[in-house]
Amino acid sequence: MKARFLSAAVLSSALVGVLLAPATPAFAGPYDGYTLRVKLIGGAQYEPLYTIIPEWEKKTGAKVEIISSKNYFDLDREYKQDIAARKIDYCVGSNHTSFAPQYPGLFRDLKGLVPADYIAHFSPRVIEQSTVGGKLVQLPRHSDISELYYNKKFYSDAGNQAAYKAKFGKDLAPPTTWDEADQQAKFFAKPPQVYGTQFAGKDEAITGRFYEMLRANGGQLFDKNWKPTFNSPAGVKSLNWFVDLYKSGAVPKGSPNYVWDDLGNGFASGTVAFDLDWSGWAAFFNDPKSSKIAGEVGIAPAPKGSAGVRTGWSGSHSFSITTACDNPKAAADFIEYLTSFDAQMLEARRGLIPTRIDAQQAALAEFKAKNDTYMADVFTTFSKAMRDESFTPPLIPEWIQASNLIWPQLQKAIVGDKTAQQALDDAAKQVEAMMDDAGYYK
Repeated sequence: MKARFLSAAVLSSALVGVLLAPATPAFAGPYDGYTLRVKLIGGAQYEPLYTIIPEWEKKTGAKVEIISSKNYFDLDREYKQDIAARKIDYCVGSNHTSFAPQYPGLFRDLKGLVPADYIAHFSPRVIEQSTVGGKLVQLPRHSDISELYYNKKFYSDAGNQAAYKAKFGKDLAPPTTWDEADQQAKFFAKPPQVYGTQFAGKDEAITGRFYEMLRANGGQLFDKNWKPTFNSPAGVKSLNWFVDLYKSGAVPKGSPNYVWDDLGNGFASGTVAFDLDWSGWAAFFNDPKSSKIAGEVGIAPAPKGSAGVRTGWSGSHSFSITTACDNPKAAADFIEYLTSFDAQMLEARRGLIPTRIDAQQAALAEFKAKNDTYMADVFTTFSKAMRDESFTPPLIPEWIQASNLIWPQLQKAIVGDKTAQQALDDAAKQVEAMMDDAGYYK
């Protein structure tokens, strides 16, 4: 991607400073003339924050050069290429708590560089998840966990209500269990015009969805000795949830190749009854400029699996500073600016869950004061889930490598090339060999 530059405007009042001190530009910041090279996650839910970068440039005198802006899966691959090529010519990079353990040596410890009283503003749980090997390698920007969005039109339709009651003997309401979600998805589906639900079917997106369904059904990815256990009966039940919906036509045929933007745009199109997704889409879904279901969006807690546990796979997007950075102080100033109270409030107003406790409290109070019941419900639902039900994937360097072995097998089962048991057995063998090579069984 071509580099993009965000530069500060020249203030007319600078002329006064020139007259008083010709050798020093007026209003020169602490990093005047410095160019900070960065790699930032791109996408509709992330880029609005970057509109405040010119304010930081104006404040500091520095310029920011965005040398890469990609979805995180592609950014992850780019980091690995950079490490292999030993070409780290930038200071700041977007990061994620699930991916961070993979990059030993790429990002520096922020302790001592970022003041302790600044770090104290953040949720202790999220700071703990942002720490790898005792090093705080990232400042968390916002946290993600998925809850249930639903299109109220599907549920308020009198014909749907009567037909559902006649068929299942209960009132039509958003599903509280994943078995019920399966039932409703098939009930609503009228392909290719209307689908009951949808899911992302590749990369860590499907591994994570399978993982949280596995947890909800009482299973685990690994045992205490790091041997794969996801090919258990709970694993088969979890994978068959996706297989069955795909085979029945309750989800779009393109689902195996979907990632997050496909899901967001799909639900906003009005052709999907319910969608498990993160809070970053909340404002998008309820905005008539971007969504056909604005004003009809409901929010509910994620359903429970057969073990009585809700799905709650979670993580936090973040910013890190490379160990090769030529100006760590400028980089630290920059990531503090992008995770400041005002910055997190900017994102919170769009539905993203802040990692700062003060921003969480202020955002909810602001929504209530404005009588914005939709966004207040979003914040209440997602914040409660982050507090009570969130869990991360294994925070080990091999997690993404394991995911990259698992998801192609999940995909093969979904499209019918293998049974769920065959796919999980094959994935388990591959993951066990990888973990053995990594030294986990010595």
